[in-house]
Amino acid sequence: MREGLVAVVSVKMPDPQFEGQTKGKLGSAVMRGFVERCVNEALSEWLDRNPALGRKVVKKAQVSAKAHEAARHARDLTRRKGILDSASAGLPGKLADCSSRNAEESELFLVEGDSAGGSSKMARDRHTQAILPLRGKVLNVEKSQLRKVLANAEIQNVIKAIGTGIGDDFDYARLRYHKVVLTADADVDGQHITTLLLTFFYRLMPKLVDGGHVFIAQPPLYQLRRGTTTRYAMDDRERDRLLREEFKGAGTVDIGRFKGLGEMDPEQLWSTTMDPVRRTLLRVTVDHAERADAVFSLLMGESAADRREWIEANARYAEIDA
Repeated sequence: MREGLVAVVSVKMPDPQFEGQTKGKLGSAVMRGFVERCVNEALSEWLDRNPALGRKVVKKAQVSAKAHEAARHARDLTRRKGILDSASAGLPGKLADCSSRNAEESELFLVEGDSAGGSSKMARDRHTQAILPLRGKVLNVEKSQLRKVLANAEIQNVIKAIGTGIGDDFDYARLRYHKVVLTADADVDGQHITTLLLTFFYRLMPKLVDGGHVFIAQPPLYQLRRGTTTRYAMDDRERDRLLREEFKGAGTVDIGRFKGLGEMDPEQLWSTTMDPVRRTLLRVTVDHAERADAVFSLLMGESAADRREWIEANARYAEIDA
């Protein structure tokens, strides 16, 4: 309907909030209702006074609708034959695939950075565990157009590796791994990368989440060692508990803090994060879809003002990573 239509709307308000650095779009939600009401009234009056032009607008909208539908079919066909089709596009070059072709026993570890990817490849069980290193922080799909998302190399690699396609083209029968494990560093940056990946899966592969196939690895943050005794701690609280209980008594305890998964040698990475017998994985589930949708929109979406308000209201609950 809006294609070809131009309107000039003058708005005056205190403390306007704009989206993006270029300030090309007003982000103040309170103004939306006023603008919609004014435009609706003005457009209705204009259509009443100009029925012939109104019919032209309707005819133009019908032509545009047919063009959009044809473009959508062409785009869907291109996607099916393009990057969303692992058979035609091939697997990512960085993927260290597992030898098993049984999806039910296969696992894909999405790993932060090439350094951690190298350690993970040496640590893994090559029969059932595949490794895909991701460079830097993946795109925030909540704030990006689908065209930009699909053009992103890291997102392309994840889609190709999993094999199912995305959105309406998701084909569960083509799932190559029944466990997709998000494996980031045990720090704030690692948590941010995990959140970006969760946003991607929740928005573009929700059936993967609903099916219980997405997991979050729990690598340790600390290594405590005295003599031949070695323990690992996920956070400061667990480190302090181990010092009080298991390392109580004489002798100095050597405490090491992992700056990232790349600092772990393959044996440490296997025993703490990848060994199915000893590791801890958190399965990602969505019990309250409506609430989850609202949280993703708030924390990962366009409205900086709403996000700032939420942070200010909840900052006192945050645990600062020193």
